[in-house]
Amino acid sequence: MKIAQQLKEKNIAEYLIYMWQVEDLMRANGCDIDRIRQTLISQYPEAERPALEEWYANLCDMMRAEGVTEQGHLQINRNVILNLTELHGALLASTKYPFYNAAYFKALPFIVELRQKNGHKDEPELETCFEALYGVLLLRLQKKEISPGTAKAVEIIGSFLSMLANYYDKDRKGELKLDD
Repeated sequence: MKIAQQLKEKNIAEYLIYMWQVEDLMRANGCDIDRIRQTLISQYPEAERPALEEWYANLCDMMRAEGVTEQGHLQINRNVILNLTELHGALLASTKYPFYNAAYFKALPFIVELRQKNGHKDEPELETCFEALYGVLLLRLQKKEISPGTAKAVEIIGSFLSMLANYYDKDRKGELKLDD
């Protein structure tokens, strides 16, 4: 819970990846608070456990209510993608951010290739980018090999998303000027 709050303030891209990981942890535990208490919450200091239990229980309730206990993402996480997509469009439309445009167009061939491979041609481009990063994270956690091509694609996509997250932070603080 604290980690999510800190990441949301510090880096929206890392926050989203973290929250997808939390969704998967909830699924792995069947969205069952008793199992979550045993496998996750018990690892934390006693003083933190009540707040964590409430947070995880609320997330499980939301996942059940939104029908994402098997797959998909919570609306709060989909909203992050929507907000980032809106900012992405505004940055591309502005002439003030040529480095952002360059980063996007450098990542675009990889995004197109990933969308063709995963068959999700209608999903937002940014969701494809986050899925790529999350997929590589899962491969690394499983200690599986990542091909040089995939590593290169993820490096470029990660750089692009990092720039977007930085602009998101500036926008949130009122420091981003998109008007020409």
